[in-house]
Amino acid sequence: MSVHTLTRQQELEGSPAEVFPFFADATNLEAITPPLLAFQVTTPRPIAMHAGTLIEYRLKIHRMPIRWRTLIEEWRPSEMFVDTQIKGPYKLWHHTHTFDPLPGGRTLMVDVVRYSIGYGPLGDLAHSLFVGRDVASIFDYRAEVIAPLLASDIERRRSDGSR
Repeated sequence: MSVHTLTRQQELEGSPAEVFPFFADATNLEAITPPLLAFQVTTPRPIAMHAGTLIEYRLKIHRMPIRWRTLIEEWRPSEMFVDTQIKGPYKLWHHTHTFDPLPGGRTLMVDVVRYSIGYGPLGDLAHSLFVGRDVASIFDYRAEVIAPLLASDIERRRSDGSR
């Protein structure tokens, strides 16, 4: 089974303590996932995030409906969390999110995704033809939309008096 790794870094306005709550809200995944995937969180809300939380989603990959279930394996508020696929389109999906402080009250967010679709040489061919490009395009989209959504979320929490 070939395991592929995608790593992305993005500098964000706000300290890790200000940035983390946006990513701690599982429903924000709907806003940062490309509309083409018709991504929906199906777990009843509110979702209490901690190690051991299970989250279920529904989406479409190349028009095929998929159900996806992930487990929050590690949960360290304002520092990092790890989600892994329990059920879904991949043989392996292990996603580590880290939030490191930068000068000026900014945050370096790093995503490291280790994934495999399995199926030996056929899976490797699928990865080279479209899966690798699909995964990269999801994170390209996220890089475009996160900053404005996050800024709005931080401003809302500041005006509400919540952090």
